[in-house]
Amino acid sequence: MSYKFEKNKHRFQGGETMKHKNILFILLVLSFSIFFYFIPNIGADPSIIVNDYELIPSIFMPGDSGTLKLTIRNAETTNTVSRTSTSGSSSTVYTDTVGAEFNNIWIIPASDSKGKKVKATLNYEDIGYLAPSASFDITFKIIAEENISSDLYFPTVRIDVESFNDVSFPIPIEVSNSTVDLLLTNVPSKISSSGSTLITFTSVNNRENTVEGVTVVPSNIDGLEFTPNSVYIGSLDAGASSDASFSVKPNETGEKNLTFYVYFKNGNNEHNETFSSNIEIIDTLDVGSIFTSIPRSIKKGESSRITLEVYNAKTEYITGVMVTPISKIMTLPSQYFIGAMEPDDVFSASFDIFTNDLNYGNNTIEFEVSFKQGNEYFKTPIISSSFSVVKGEGSNYQPYEGTSEQVQGQPFGNILGICLPVIIAIIAIIAVVIIWKWKKRRKYT
Repeated sequence: MSYKFEKNKHRFQGGETMKHKNILFILLVLSFSIFFYFIPNIGADPSIIVNDYELIPSIFMPGDSGTLKLTIRNAETTNTVSRTSTSGSSSTVYTDTVGAEFNNIWIIPASDSKGKKVKATLNYEDIGYLAPSASFDITFKIIAEENISSDLYFPTVRIDVESFNDVSFPIPIEVSNSTVDLLLTNVPSKISSSGSTLITFTSVNNRENTVEGVTVVPSNIDGLEFTPNSVYIGSLDAGASSDASFSVKPNETGEKNLTFYVYFKNGNNEHNETFSSNIEIIDTLDVGSIFTSIPRSIKKGESSRITLEVYNAKTEYITGVMVTPISKIMTLPSQYFIGAMEPDDVFSASFDIFTNDLNYGNNTIEFEVSFKQGNEYFKTPIISSSFSVVKGEGSNYQPYEGTSEQVQGQPFGNILGICLPVIIAIIAIIAVVIIWKWKKRRKYT
């Protein structure tokens, strides 16, 4: 019994020894693990990042193409790392450069619910080596497909780095179908067939980015001439606006459909919008003259004054305005020069009429207004007034200085002056007949 006990005792002690050895080994491994965990890493790996990017245009329109320039950088600052290789009793120290080899760079497209994509057209393979702290630029052509929905998309840049972790970097690209509008700032529904009329449009950039090359162009319309044939505005910032004005010269009357185009560029992509408005050309005077003072009659050899008012009812200024008598009647001045007239201006023009060379009775004097608008000359329809020359002593050519009662009057005053003696004679005859009949009745009674 004793033997068995000793034998079992030795077996138990041997098991205990093995168990202690196992525990000691595990503790040793854990100690080394903790030790090496807290030892600083003297090695280095490439750290590839997308350091910056530039997108042109900053916001796309459906169907646009543009460019995405990426700046790719090796963010590792340690240029070299040493490593020791041991073989037997000898060891060798090697120095390695911490760089990166690029196998491929490409962009994964982003899509809307209809499958329309924002995508790149190419990828770059075997670009080469990038040293620590170095960077390089690479450019992709980006396309927003036609009819893609307005939204913010995130196509992803992928970089395949040899022997190290790949890089994935999403790029936000906004697509918006906002455009440039034309507002009818000053476009009347009716304009005169005489001269030209100024109309104005306002271009408004409804986009959140700047557009370039904004140009407003009228379409060719029979019976209408536009000056200038286009207005270049240039760049319009987000939300900005600018006016474009045209002079419209009609060659005929009737209703016309005005069609205007606004052209602009978003990045290098050309776009245009069309806007229409109806306008009616009517036969009316927006530059003309009216009489404000005319004589009833003028004594032979004397003079009298006639006065007109010239008005500009156009929406733009006119120049070289002149009133000219159209007759052989002697007047002073021979022409009346007004000059420039702003819209809604009214100017007076007076002439002295001399009767020395006129025959007795009715005479007619006519006046015409001429003016310049842009590079074109225009004349208004002729207006006329009649007056009578009556007997009297002659006089030299002197400005008329009669009373206002002599000067002012209406065209029918000439007729009244001629008919008044006849009316008086008729009344006298009627009175004589009445008196004669009354006396005759009294004689028989």
